[in-house]
Amino acid sequence: MGHPFLIFPKLFEAIGLGHFAHGNLHVIYSWVVMAILIIMGFICARAVKIIPGKAQNAMEFFVSGLEEFMVDITGEEGRWLFPIAATIFLYVLVGNLMGLIPGFFPPTANINTTVSCALVVFFMTHFIGIKYHGAKYYKHFIGPMWPLIPLFLPIEIISHLARVLSLSFRLFGNLMGHELVLMILFFLAGAFFAPLPIMALGVLVAGVQAFVFFMLSIMYFAGAMEHAH
Repeated sequence: MGHPFLIFPKLFEAIGLGHFAHGNLHVIYSWVVMAILIIMGFICARAVKIIPGKAQNAMEFFVSGLEEFMVDITGEEGRWLFPIAATIFLYVLVGNLMGLIPGFFPPTANINTTVSCALVVFFMTHFIGIKYHGAKYYKHFIGPMWPLIPLFLPIEIISHLARVLSLSFRLFGNLMGHELVLMILFFLAGAFFAPLPIMALGVLVAGVQAFVFFMLSIMYFAGAMEHAH
């Protein structure tokens, strides 16, 4: 369920923690993703200049594009949510792309990782709802008329819980499917270059899945900010 030769489990075996490594691959490679993002953030922050170069221009274009896309959905008042939405996007993107590196395992190909990301979005959504509406946030769950509460309340609760399943299983299924195809091709062909077309397609899958997760998250945030109808 991943690349045939993984680097970090062997390193953990060397220090006597092989059992933990093999049972918690997603945890170890989540740490790797976080380390990559922290290091990249530090380097990018150090490299920022008043007169930007090509790399800084490209990064600013990418970040501002994401931010404006989010503002188009949430409105200007949702701009303060961009840091958490962008963090989720970058974490999912780097986690997805990690599976394309020989010796690495994508943490997003494990259901525990995707559920944890989905739960962050779930709880953040309701935090936003309470922040904007206070106690009146309950109106999002009861429907337009009091007699319809027995109908709308269960439907709304189920639909909100289903968001966690939707976010987590969509990402998990796509990444796990890609990993399985890579592993099968590797063993059948017995050569490193055989899975390259699938790996090239994996770059597109990684980007699309990260963007879909980001887009659905901000749509949920925007829905919590709106007044109940």
